[in-house]
Amino acid sequence: MIRSYQGHTPIIPASCYVDASAQVLGDVTLGEHASIWMNAVVRGDVHSIRIGANSNVQDCAVLHGMRYKYPVIVGDWVTIGHNATVHGCIVEDACLLGMGATILNNARIGEGSIIAAGAVIPENTVIPPRSLVAGVPGKVRRELSDDDRKLILQYAKNYLDYVAIYLDEQKNWG
Repeated sequence: MIRSYQGHTPIIPASCYVDASAQVLGDVTLGEHASIWMNAVVRGDVHSIRIGANSNVQDCAVLHGMRYKYPVIVGDWVTIGHNATVHGCIVEDACLLGMGATILNNARIGEGSIIAAGAVIPENTVIPPRSLVAGVPGKVRRELSDDDRKLILQYAKNYLDYVAIYLDEQKNWG
């Protein structure tokens, strides 16, 4: 469901896919070819949410800001895995947030990083670019290679394929 909230209507280009079961409301802007999948919540009620081009928010993920303090800013080519929580933080370009990862207020995930499934990034944490982060709390385990970067981009490219398929399928839905 896409809906306005207190005078803010989500901005969603025609090239995007937003599943009918997703909740997208308020001050939300999606970049070209972004996608929001089944039962995801992108709740721009208390602060803005910006999701870059070619990024995807997978099933049951939640994006929400902190009132008066922290928006959610997601760069281009970002994959946010199933059940991830992204709260009041910045995720730079070409990152992969694994399933069930939690990123808390005022954290910054550096470009080209992977946050492993289930990892928790505490408030005010700055993750350097090209980092592999795992654990609770999340700790940098190693620097990522060029092959890791290709893998991150492949995940995002897979979702671009899914977007095209789902948008085509939508034409046939009653």
